[in-house]
Amino acid sequence: MSKYVRARNKVNASVYFQSLTDDECREIYLAALEVLERTGVKLFSEEARSILKEAGCYEEEDGLVKIPIGLSQWAVDAAPSKIVLYDQEGNPALDLHDNNTYYGPGPTNTYHRDPYTGERRRPVVQDNRNAAKVCDALENIDYVMDLGTPTDVTDNIADIHAFKAMIENTNMPIVHWGFDIEQYEDMIDMAAVIAGSLEELQKKPFFFLYSEPTSPLLHSREAIEKVILAARKKIPIVYTPCVISGATTPATLAGTLVQGIAESIAGITLAQLIRRGQPIIMGGVYGIMDMNTTIYSYGSPEFNALQAGVAQVSTHMGIPVFGTAGCTDSHTIDEQAAAEAAMSILTAAQSGANLVHDCGYISSGQCGSLEQLVMDDEIIGMVKRFMRGIEVTDETLAVDVVKEVGPGGHFLGEDHTMEHFKEQTWFPTLMNRMRHDGWKTQADGSRMADRIKEKLHDILENHETPKLPEDKQQAIDEILERAEAREAERAEKKKEGKK
Repeated sequence: MSKYVRARNKVNASVYFQSLTDDECREIYLAALEVLERTGVKLFSEEARSILKEAGCYEEEDGLVKIPIGLSQWAVDAAPSKIVLYDQEGNPALDLHDNNTYYGPGPTNTYHRDPYTGERRRPVVQDNRNAAKVCDALENIDYVMDLGTPTDVTDNIADIHAFKAMIENTNMPIVHWGFDIEQYEDMIDMAAVIAGSLEELQKKPFFFLYSEPTSPLLHSREAIEKVILAARKKIPIVYTPCVISGATTPATLAGTLVQGIAESIAGITLAQLIRRGQPIIMGGVYGIMDMNTTIYSYGSPEFNALQAGVAQVSTHMGIPVFGTAGCTDSHTIDEQAAAEAAMSILTAAQSGANLVHDCGYISSGQCGSLEQLVMDDEIIGMVKRFMRGIEVTDETLAVDVVKEVGPGGHFLGEDHTMEHFKEQTWFPTLMNRMRHDGWKTQADGSRMADRIKEKLHDILENHETPKLPEDKQQAIDEILERAEAREAERAEKKKEGKK
């Protein structure tokens, strides 16, 4: 040990950044509360309006409800600042608080990039199975979403088919959406089968329900009543808007944050009034409309600035945050896709976003791509190593080792090197670090895109996913059959009504 001793204070555990000061976070938060009190939100649910009105909110015409600042502040304080999500075997998997960051794909894409032909086509339920399987195999993906709404099943219960496809092909945590309350109840029933009972699911939830308000400041019956259902069923929920700066929110980034956060707080307030301490996550997809093309950009610098902003304001509020990263405006797996994904993945980690979704999104979110997801996994691995920073201890300073090797020596044979190089170094699985001759001969001069496709095909063809016990599989099949029968009966009644 060196005789030269001085105090070392640990200032930062890692390499986080803050684009907003604490005062600016507070200003944005308070402005969001002011929007709820002065402008209010429209709630297209009589039950939701009744609950809020009974708590002291003011109901005006056309479903407009104004929420007093004192009530919304109480709700934010009542919501948990830490949420634990388990895997399907009951083991803690995601610890959502402070700066812990976890990555997963996104949901509901209209199109899917075929993993073999590269064709852009409509998603089918096999794509949901494949998404779960690929997530199950990838080291740096932490949870599962469906990556596309299947079109080869009964339309009104495509969400249930997608959920079933995921729970049958991985034990990982799941975040999932639903068309309406009935479908959510079916999915909760399926999840309870996996957990052993509804009570066990409530104790150790392995999936989040997902719902979105509609900007500006609208909460559809389906969206807000999902919050009510989640609170009463004691299931965690993500309640986040998809805001478009300059279109559905003000053109200023600060104004966009204010409105989007206000929309989430309305859901937080309702959830806490039903069950104080109800786990709920805010955040969402915050971006801009490109005024040249009118696309909702998933790769712009403003997108990343907004994602960092909402993460930091959420942290200031003490609420876990739903972030967005690993996505691109590119329509194929190219240099643009890599650059935009890398920027957003790093931004999400450095700003402390907790549950980060939309890895695998291409075409400005319209299309799901397993190739993009595989590339994102590699980028996330690199980012996770970067976020660990540099550990400074007597052991890592290695003064005695330097003295022992001395000038002109080398460290290749030192015990210190053997003890530390593996945990100090991140080793890529896709990025090329070969010498030029090795790259030409051993790797056939392959490009990154070639190696991504090769890895993806190996997973799809060889990775084995966990299988459900026969009794649980049968129970889940019966829940889906029940939903199919319900939809068939409705279709028949509708057909008879037209005659």
